[in-house]
Amino acid sequence: MKAFQIGAQNGLDSLTATTRPELSAGAGEVVIAPRLVSLISRDVQILRGVYGPMQAPDRIPVSEGVGEVIAVGEGVEEFKPGDRVICGHFPNWLEGQFRADVFSHDVGVSHDGWLAEQVVLPAAALIHVPEALMDKDVAALASAGLTAWNALVEVFKVKPGELVLCLGTGGVALAALKIAKVLGARVAMTSSSDEKLEFVRQLGADITINYRTHTDWAAQLMQLTGNAGADIIIETGGQDTLGQSIAAAAVNGRIAVIGVSPGQQSPIPDYVSLILKNVTIRGIANGNRKMFEDLLRAIEVNGIQTVVAKTFKFDEAPEAYAYFAAAKHIGKVLIEFDHR
Repeated sequence: MKAFQIGAQNGLDSLTATTRPELSAGAGEVVIAPRLVSLISRDVQILRGVYGPMQAPDRIPVSEGVGEVIAVGEGVEEFKPGDRVICGHFPNWLEGQFRADVFSHDVGVSHDGWLAEQVVLPAAALIHVPEALMDKDVAALASAGLTAWNALVEVFKVKPGELVLCLGTGGVALAALKIAKVLGARVAMTSSSDEKLEFVRQLGADITINYRTHTDWAAQLMQLTGNAGADIIIETGGQDTLGQSIAAAAVNGRIAVIGVSPGQQSPIPDYVSLILKNVTIRGIANGNRKMFEDLLRAIEVNGIQTVVAKTFKFDEAPEAYAYFAAAKHIGKVLIEFDHR
């Protein structure tokens, strides 16, 4: 089978085309032929060698996608060849609270991911995709969508009328925008691009702030909200933006720290405001299978669609990575397989 591997992890050029033997399903496992997969920020970070420890050079990357079952192992009864399925990128986290050991099986990091013509995953972690949903609307859920759902619904229990602030217009931010609006919340978003801000306003964003024009974007948010601030902040900027996120938080505000973004500043730059506002800061590491089922149901019921920036062919995966890394797009960058 054709595949890509992460190579030396010294830059985007380390992504290397390769071939591997056909896969077989062990007991409790399923072999899946990916149909459409999606890039996330850590895919680029891994190639650049800045996402945790260096991985095995022959690791197959990519953590989220949708595919078709082509073989099942012993004891698997709930899936059959031809079924369309998705899977969270922590296959061992089926339900309950987060546990540190979920990182022992992280698709695309500790185990081979979706950027190959076949991938093997545990049957217990898979979820059937409803016929009504298109591939493009489920391929990009396993990381960005599920993380946003966990933060807003499971952890911070967003309420109608609350203000959700999303930093940037990346995959998690766009997913959070869609989920928050469906649940009756208001949404504020930041970007350095007026064009991107106009786009998210069309998607329903209530407040938009250009952080190049307003370098103190927290103060601008406070001004636009009558000094009320944001009830929930989807913090994807890393350490360098956390101080302003605290400054932008409402009293009793909740900040969801998402992703591993390098930074230079102190992890808690505005310590006094953290205390005075009784702010909660919570790390969010994806979500479990039960949450993923709930998210999928909400998407089906509410007709939530994924914003797609561009779709590349499988053989164009290096170009897809370069396009994603340039960060000029808005929406998901997808890679489709020829056998779809």
